[in-house]
Amino acid sequence: MDFLIEYGMFLAKAATIVLAIVIVIAVLAASGQRSRKPGKKGSLKISRLNEHFDEMKDTLRASVLEKKELKQLHKEEKKQEKLEAKAAKHDADSDESGETHKKRVFVINFKGNIAADAVSSLREEISAILTMAETEDEVMLRLESPGGMVHAYGLASSQLVRLRNARIPLTICVDKVAASGGYMMACLADRLVAAPFAIIGSIGVLVQLPNFHKVLKKYDVDYEMISAGEYKRTLTTFGEITQKSRDKVQEDVETIHDIFKSWVKEHRPSVEIDKVATGETWLGSQAKERYMVDDIKTSDEYIIDACKNADVFEIEYEFQKSIQDKLGRVLEEGVARAVSRWFQQTHVDKYQ
Repeated sequence: MDFLIEYGMFLAKAATIVLAIVIVIAVLAASGQRSRKPGKKGSLKISRLNEHFDEMKDTLRASVLEKKELKQLHKEEKKQEKLEAKAAKHDADSDESGETHKKRVFVINFKGNIAADAVSSLREEISAILTMAETEDEVMLRLESPGGMVHAYGLASSQLVRLRNARIPLTICVDKVAASGGYMMACLADRLVAAPFAIIGSIGVLVQLPNFHKVLKKYDVDYEMISAGEYKRTLTTFGEITQKSRDKVQEDVETIHDIFKSWVKEHRPSVEIDKVATGETWLGSQAKERYMVDDIKTSDEYIIDACKNADVFEIEYEFQKSIQDKLGRVLEEGVARAVSRWFQQTHVDKYQ
């Protein structure tokens, strides 16, 4: 009897705790919704990368160099800064308009998935940059994408065309992969840079779909589909696929592929399109031999070099998220970490 009483008390306490957590979450969610400014979708986050690298350099110097060496180095740098400031003032005075500014490089990031969801932030970032960027400035896009839906990457590519139309120089750096739809975006660059082992290419089109018609037929299950228009549905998951439907899909795929090839050829006329538009991928160094990229370098190298002669700003547009979205993200990341740890542990155990 005592056991049942204790067990009942334990359940009551557990239920109370769960209820309290639910109430707190509900209150936070409600307050978050009330505090959100109407009409505001998100905010622009800007980081000056010159300062970021300078801080790292100063921290390392302070730990490695002797005080005497550090003092002498600071003295030399101040002298150099004065000379540069004097030169900049002279250039400004000699300019007829009297107005000049140091070149600015705006760094943005695009990490693509099948649906190219990152285009939502990309369009906002480009809109912000276009409000003040001039033809002497530059936009550098760090691109990572294995490709995905044609219409989604078509929209992402169209956002980059906005920069070209405004005559803002566009550099695209690929550290890992820019394939299929990713390369559709990458070929728009005035200068395309890739890491030595980055995956480039896959200029092709793919349509695939599982079909369970034979399984349904085996178990005498009917599948009905009513449509208007001869080609409203060609490939379906459960219906019988006819040769006529296959031929139509093949025709559509070939048409999209031809448009894709024309797009690449238009923006990178130096490539031999029929040799590279086979659906194959190449490493960065191989892609350079085929004129699919212009230079072999990582985005880190490019940005550090840019910091020597320009003010470099990283631009990131962050959408406002509700408390539910944030909690969901935390849960998702927790599950991902748990799965990753499990995979790593099983992989290690296997080879021990």
